[in-house]
Amino acid sequence: MKDDVEELYDYEVLRQLRMPTMMIVRSAEPTFVLGGSQSLEVLDQDKRQRVAVRRRRGGGGVVLLQPDDVWIDWWLPADDFRWSSDVHVTSNRVGEWWRQVLTEHLESAVFLHEGPLQGDPAWRVACFAGRGPGEIFVDDRKAVGITQWRVREGVFVSSVLHAQSSGALIELLSDVPDGLVDALQHHTLETLGLDGDEVTSALIQLSHPVDVRQLFLMA
Repeated sequence: MKDDVEELYDYEVLRQLRMPTMMIVRSAEPTFVLGGSQSLEVLDQDKRQRVAVRRRRGGGGVVLLQPDDVWIDWWLPADDFRWSSDVHVTSNRVGEWWRQVLTEHLESAVFLHEGPLQGDPAWRVACFAGRGPGEIFVDDRKAVGITQWRVREGVFVSSVLHAQSSGALIELLSDVPDGLVDALQHHTLETLGLDGDEVTSALIQLSHPVDVRQLFLMA
C-alpha cells in the first residue's frame, strides 16, 4: 500500500525466526490496525490524524487493539510439526487452543467456526464483524478474532480477545455500512468474566512447545 502507515511488526525479522514463537503483546494506547490490503481511506480523514494507526500483513479488516486486550500471535516455521499448507487447518488449530481454554473457564457454549468466511461483504471493513476460519464464538457472539499471514518460511497467526468494545472503531470509519454496528457487538473479557493473565497462561501450555516473548507496542 502506498501510504505512510507503519507496519505492526518487523515482518522480515519474523521470517528469520527458526523456533515456533508465541508473542504476548500489549499496546501502550488504543491502536487502529488496518488489514494488509486496506487503504487509509476506510478511516475518517480528520479523525485518523489524532489516533495511532498501524498495518498488519495478512487478510481481514481494521481492528481496534486496546491496552488490556489478550492479544497473542504465533509464528510457526514451515518445518514445525504444526505447520500446514491448508490455511483452514492452521486457523482451526489456533482456534482450537482458544476453544479449549474458554471451555474450561465458561459454562456457556463455545463454538469454533471451521467453515469459510461468512458475513455481509460490506462488513469486512471491520475484522470483528464477520466469521472466519478458526474464530471463536460464545453463545453465537464473537469472542476471538483470528487472521494469518503466510510466507515460504512459515505462517504467522494473530488472535485477540478484546478487553473492551470496539465502539470507538465505528466512530473512526469514513463509512459505516448498514448493520455493522450490530455485527460488531462482540464479547469481551468483562462480558465473559475472564482474567486475561489466566487465559494467556493456559494458551502457553496448550501451544507448547513455543518460545514465549513479551512485546510492548509503543505509540
